[in-house]
This record gives sequence, structure tokens and C-alpha cells, in this order.
Amino acid sequence: MNTGTRIAGLYVIADTQYLDDARLPAAVSEAIIGGARIVQYRDKSHDAEARLVQAREVARLCRQHNVLFLVNDDIELAKQAWASGVHLGREDAAISRAREFLGAGAVIGVSCYNELARAEQAEAQGADYVAFGSFYYSRTKPQAVRANLELLCAAKQKLHIPVVAIGGITPENGVHLLAAGADALAVIESVFGQDDVRGAANRFAKLFTQDKNHS
Repeated sequence: MNTGTRIAGLYVIADTQYLDDARLPAAVSEAIIGGARIVQYRDKSHDAEARLVQAREVARLCRQHNVLFLVNDDIELAKQAWASGVHLGREDAAISRAREFLGAGAVIGVSCYNELARAEQAEAQGADYVAFGSFYYSRTKPQAVRANLELLCAAKQKLHIPVVAIGGITPENGVHLLAAGADALAVIESVFGQDDVRGAANRFAKLFTQDKNHS
């Protein structure tokens, strides 16, 4: 487990469903300048060669700004793109396989949907963080299972690793997730679906500054 990297703050998912090839690098850069602390590259449409080119460019931007870079699903792409780690879903590689392939220093996150038991198992298997959601309606995954604030509170009591909230999050409802214990807010459309990506990211980043001031 990588205990040296803190998963906290605005976690943006650079999903090529929202970002075409020409816009991807600039949008990621704007999100980072706006305050994103973690960037995940997520692509379900390009071929392997194009994915590698894009992922390496995002990795370069993240290194330039000292921001954590993760790849969605694909441990081989994560390694080839020099990512800091990978985020795994239910159908992806096992945590043990990802750890063996990417090394002890890699950051491994796991989607746990609305299942606290899955999160506890992931922590026991060496995950560095878990993600719950969808907390609100998401156009990216409209059929996603729903998680609630009670689950978030319970997770913070039982787990010793950071907890990420995802799904339909806005600056307005994100306040409630932070109050319930979320360490990071993972966002796609509310940042990358906006005309002003930097401004959208900054509105989220300010939530974490306010949260610290009130803690």
C-alpha cells in the first residue's frame, strides 16, 4: 500500500466522452490550474495507440504541476503512460494483480458503489483508497446504483484509507459529501462539461479550503 500519497481534494476524471482529442490537454491543464489535485484518464473509445499518446500527455501535465495521475481500468496503460496508479472497477484486474504489476509505490483505487463490505475487503487487500457512488443522478452513468450519506459516514468510521465520492456532484451538493466525511470529490461533467473548466474546478477547490477553515 502506498501510504505516502494523500487522496484528497478535487479529483477530476478526464473522460473522452466529454473531451475530444483536440480539447483534452488544454482542459486538463485548466482543471489543474483551477485546483484539481488528482486527474484520472478515462477512455472507452480510442485504440491502444491513441490511448497511450493521450495518457502520456496527461501524465506530462500532471507531473509538471505535481498532481497525481491515475488511469481508469487498464493496468498496462497505467504502466506504459508512467501513471502514479490505477482505478479499478468490478470487472477490472484484482488488486493483487495490479499491485504486482505496478509495484509497491503505485496508487490503487477501487470502485465500491454502495457496498461497504466491498470497501472493507478492498482495504484489507491493499487498496489505497475506495470510491462510493453514485451519490446523485449522473448523466455519465444514469443507471448507476445510488449511495447515500449514511454509507459515507459509516465508511469513515470503519475504514482507515481515504474515501472518494462520485456521481452527479456539484459545488452545491458537494458540501454535504464533505460534511459526511468524503476526502475527495470525483467529478466529470461538472468540470469538463462546462465552458469555463478552470472556473468550475476552482469552485470545487474552494470547498476544501472552506472545509479546512471550519474543521
